[in-house]
Amino acid sequence: MKKPTKLAPIPDNVTEIILESISDGVFTVDHQWRIMSFNRAAEKITGIDRHEAIGRHCWEVFRSNMCEADCALKRTMKEGTSLTNTSTYIVNSAKKRIPITVSTAPLKNKNGDVLGGVETFRDHSLVEALRKRLDGRFQIGDIISRSDAMHEILAILPMVAESGSTVLLEGETGTGKELVARAIHDASPRKHKPFVAINCSALPDTLLESELFGYKSGAFTHAVKDKPGYFAATAGGSILLDEIGDTSAAFQAKLLRVLEEQAFVPLGAVEKIKSDVRVIAATNRNLDDRVATGEFRQDLFYRINVVRLHLPPLRERKEDIPLLIGHFIEKMNMLRGKAISDVDEEVLQILMCHDFPGNIRELENIIEHAFVLCSAGTIQARHLPGGFSPHHPPSNTCDPLTHTLDATEAIAIVNALKRNRYNRLAAARDLGMHKSTLFRKIKRLGIDLPEFDGRSKKTKPHQD
Repeated sequence: MKKPTKLAPIPDNVTEIILESISDGVFTVDHQWRIMSFNRAAEKITGIDRHEAIGRHCWEVFRSNMCEADCALKRTMKEGTSLTNTSTYIVNSAKKRIPITVSTAPLKNKNGDVLGGVETFRDHSLVEALRKRLDGRFQIGDIISRSDAMHEILAILPMVAESGSTVLLEGETGTGKELVARAIHDASPRKHKPFVAINCSALPDTLLESELFGYKSGAFTHAVKDKPGYFAATAGGSILLDEIGDTSAAFQAKLLRVLEEQAFVPLGAVEKIKSDVRVIAATNRNLDDRVATGEFRQDLFYRINVVRLHLPPLRERKEDIPLLIGHFIEKMNMLRGKAISDVDEEVLQILMCHDFPGNIRELENIIEHAFVLCSAGTIQARHLPGGFSPHHPPSNTCDPLTHTLDATEAIAIVNALKRNRYNRLAAARDLGMHKSTLFRKIKRLGIDLPEFDGRSKKTKPHQD
């Protein structure tokens, strides 16, 4: 008779082994909100070692928007009930925003005494990225857009980055040329080397030349020792030459020589130094016109015009305004430690009808100004800078755009409701807005809802 197989004894630390094996982050806190345990997945998602996390307050480690407003773990410990699948985000050790879902429960001993709280959280970065693509949103780094014109640029950006070719970025002031340049560098094989942005119009010729190419001791008065320029300091990296259209003919000639020979000569030196730097040029000027008038060298223009990208102004991509507002609110909430949820309908109407001569930079400044005056909730018209008066209704010239925006917004809301079986709370979470904001939009846009709610088990059949 075959002897039964002898089973290995169950180890005493089986719970610890399980917690270390799962992909969800798990941590526990005591009544003083100090972290008592921190599993391996929590280390991976947050980028923080458990030895650094244990003993600290949980809000110091996670830096979540939930910590400021409606902490799920706090509600659990106060009410003694578990909460599941609450959406929020944390900021990891690299200061990157990580979307997560959270579940919480009271931490009890064998006698039922509450020792603190336990929270599990799951990284939803991949899901969030897919949702943005399905919503028609395209994002690379800090560049975010629904505009078809921007989508064309962002779609080819990885190929441009990989090529190593010189790039010419054109666009008005504030359209995000430096962000695009950084995105090109960060997606290129040079991403681990330095990136430097130089505003060519802010420096006179001699100073600009010395900053870029460096100088030798004795090259001019007060040059008491050698100083390497940015071309030497960023070897293997990328340099953004911003406002290149405002440079003088003399500097253009020197830059052309550097680009052609892949070498430069510091001021006061006689020997050339090999250059391994990718040049990205940017301008808010029309270089074709400046070449025609002789203000910009034609040969230099052809040298930098290998890959040419034109960034549209914000007034030509107004469909991005609500998206950018949400992006800047998230950014400011993290920087200022606030919990502002949205802008109200009047503010959105005012901003949609503004021409934004300062483009995206101007919009960001407007939201930053509002954050100074608004402490929580939604940004109201009274929080906007003085030039945006709520007492003067927008002109009729923006009515067609408003109708288009409303129609697009209504379609997005209806699709989200259908995806979530008309569960209003789930649809609001899917759209990235507060539930009260969704209810207000549903009412304003006149969206008809069925009698049943996706949270109910019993639903009425759909009537075609």
